[in-house]
Amino acid sequence: MNPRNRYVWAGIVTVGLGVISSVTAFCGFYVGRVDAKLYNKASQIMIARDGERTTITMVSDYQGALKDFALVVPVPKVLKRAEIGINDSTIIDKLDAYSAPRLVEYFDADPCNPPPPMVAEDAAKPMTAAAPTMKSESRANALGVTVEARYSVGEYAIVILSATQSDGLETYLLQEGYKIPVGASKVLAPYIKAGMKFFVAKVNLKKVDSSGFSKLRPIRMSFKSKGFMLPLQLGMINANGAQDLTVYSLTRKGRVEAANYQNAKVPSDKNIPEFVQPKFGDFYGATFKKAYEREGKKAVFLEYAWTPNSCDPCASEPPDVMQLRAAGAFWLAENPNDSVFFTRLHVRYDKANFKEDLMFKQTDNTENFQARYIMQHPFKGNTNCGQPGEQYRKDLKTRLETEAQTTANLTGWNIDSVRQQIKNFR
Repeated sequence: MNPRNRYVWAGIVTVGLGVISSVTAFCGFYVGRVDAKLYNKASQIMIARDGERTTITMVSDYQGALKDFALVVPVPKVLKRAEIGINDSTIIDKLDAYSAPRLVEYFDADPCNPPPPMVAEDAAKPMTAAAPTMKSESRANALGVTVEARYSVGEYAIVILSATQSDGLETYLLQEGYKIPVGASKVLAPYIKAGMKFFVAKVNLKKVDSSGFSKLRPIRMSFKSKGFMLPLQLGMINANGAQDLTVYSLTRKGRVEAANYQNAKVPSDKNIPEFVQPKFGDFYGATFKKAYEREGKKAVFLEYAWTPNSCDPCASEPPDVMQLRAAGAFWLAENPNDSVFFTRLHVRYDKANFKEDLMFKQTDNTENFQARYIMQHPFKGNTNCGQPGEQYRKDLKTRLETEAQTTANLTGWNIDSVRQQIKNFR
């Protein structure tokens, strides 16, 4: 049977943007004025790394009817104003759409009138793709907290703090009018001991949508650091169960992998039945959950790895040079033709299974990978043409049963229910 008319169902699933229901969090924590609870619901991190230079863009959702609140993120140094900016959220949306798990469609040929033998497809072609107050300063100094810098960046009022003790930092933030999540002092201590600074960005909610969950404009930071990591422990302060994080990484060479947790690939290149198409988000959510449990809830999963000037198949057009530069690939400013490798990682983490911050490593591995699922539509016309039609119907019955078993194994769905849905869909 020769499949024909291949299509890619684009924009199928966006993990971390609400298509798959899960509680997700940010690699820092939120502190809110008054006694209000804030929970992260979606977290996406964009990281460009070359040598010891890192550019990181953070996107998170928030919940809470607050006049203003802040996010706190440990950074390796006191950042200069030129090293802080606001990114266009469409850039991260572009990388997400380009690298999202995808469903590829094929259509069976008419077994009674088969087409000529297909010529191998051409290889995928690249697509071109505020001044401090004395009262505040003296209070900080008394608590071992130093206000290293203050900046105004868009709707963010940013303060860079250093501290000598975690309870002093916690007390300072409390005195400044913020409600600190329970356990913050204990979690802050290792970062203070390591000599890290604290990036505190207040947000004026009058400038953003304050109803329900809303996405903040992404903050971008650039710095040099020997360590290549994300502070998961700090992010868990806002946890309300297991959390998901999607990391979009750009390097000059090959894949980015976890250095201190096991690495795994999500199941890919599996044939699944037609009925999955309208519920592909649910299918992938169940598939990821099953893979996550199979790996003992301790793995960092690879969902996509490719040079971002081509793809096969493409869920959306690859990002162009300007978009890659906006995403943080700073080396392209000097040489637009320089190499870039894109890695998409997905980690679901909790306090029980991720007891350390997530450390990364750059590798020379440039092998392509994508979370891809294949849906082959059966021929719907008349197959009463003797032996060819009879053989097709026999092969199709076997294929559908294989697809049912594959789907049940991937998702944990009941096999009898899967078989019934295949039958009903036809």
